[in-house]
Amino acid sequence: MGQRRGHSRRDYRRVNRRKQRNRRLMLFGLVLLGIIFAAGVIKIVTGRIEDARLDKLQAQVTQENGSFIGAPPFEVNLLDVNEYSRPGIPLKKIKGIVVHYTANPGSTAAENRNYFEGLKDSHETKVSSHFVIGIEGEIVQCIPSSEIAYASNSRNDDTLSIECCHKDETGEFTEATYDSLVKLVGWLCYRFGLESSDVIRHYDVTEKICPKYFVDQPDAWEQFKKDVDGQIQAVAEEVKAADSKTE
Repeated sequence: MGQRRGHSRRDYRRVNRRKQRNRRLMLFGLVLLGIIFAAGVIKIVTGRIEDARLDKLQAQVTQENGSFIGAPPFEVNLLDVNEYSRPGIPLKKIKGIVVHYTANPGSTAAENRNYFEGLKDSHETKVSSHFVIGIEGEIVQCIPSSEIAYASNSRNDDTLSIECCHKDETGEFTEATYDSLVKLVGWLCYRFGLESSDVIRHYDVTEKICPKYFVDQPDAWEQFKKDVDGQIQAVAEEVKAADSKTE
């Protein structure tokens, strides 16, 4: 009888300990689930805050690019950093500007920019450009001027690149495209201390027929560089006038 009671007490204590252990395990599991859930919520909220911050920053840059004295209006729509079109590698030094044409008649600046963006998913090739100029003269910036673009082969690490849209197979630019190109190149030359002699064609790097019209018509290319000289001077005068107003 006494032995039976002893067994009962031991059994009771064993069951009680098991229940306590189970409660502790359950409590630990609930705490762990709570931590995981909280971490997930924090990650989502932080990600949304970061996305909002980046969107706000990009909108601010887009809004303020017109404040660059002598700059033509342009939209900042940067590519996501990825190994196929925007590797995020810093430019060593800007020593020149390379002019390209899209070789895709009738396409718009936005379409070419979006093609570059899509390469992060398609992995089709590695190509991009700092700027794209459309048929209507619109300018889109795809990559910061502090990073390389996949555009000009051996000159990727020390040049800025500009892709120009065109209407047909001749590759000739519309008047609006040409005007924006002159203004953009002139401003970039002034901003980075370059001369028109530092402006080259893709052809001058690899002998690829690009930009086609300026390769087929060398006189037109020489005239373009003269127009760039004039634009550099115009930007310099605009900056000087702005400085005199602040003195």
